[in-house]
Amino acid sequence: MLEDLSPLIAATTHWLTGAYPASGGALDSALCEVQARQAVTVAAWLRYPTSMDAALVGMAGPGGSARLDWIAGADGAGAGDPDTYAWRTWVDEVVASWAACLLTDPRLAERAVAAIAQGAHAAGTPVEFRRLTAPDDRDRTAAALLRHPDLLAPIATLHEAALLTHLNPGSALAA
Repeated sequence: MLEDLSPLIAATTHWLTGAYPASGGALDSALCEVQARQAVTVAAWLRYPTSMDAALVGMAGPGGSARLDWIAGADGAGAGDPDTYAWRTWVDEVVASWAACLLTDPRLAERAVAAIAQGAHAAGTPVEFRRLTAPDDRDRTAAALLRHPDLLAPIATLHEAALLTHLNPGSALAA
């Protein structure tokens, strides 16, 4: 069984950086990708907290990018070419939405990182999400589109309530 979320994380990161690309050259692209990958990793670890959850999504599949593509204006992108389209089947809409929430709200990102610190994925390995939780000016400039609340709002709001409920079970704020 596949207990590794790396295909889902890679595809969802690729989708986010394609939809909200870096604003500059190669360094900006790398910094943008790191921020997206950190947000997607935190979101994936929250959404699939156990190895059983990861194995189940590996078997069933995460759902693909069709709705995200439609919202972002890339409906049907690459659908005619299976090689171009195949990676999109590993995009997880909920994870992309949660990552968008984390990228646009630093306090929420800090809470999410604190929540995964207790989980199975982070156990035994030192993990740092500084570019997500404490981006510097260079990070913000490189990922200006990726961190823009108005631009990410259509994606973030898709599953924001579920993220808030996950981080605050039973809270009136989560509703």
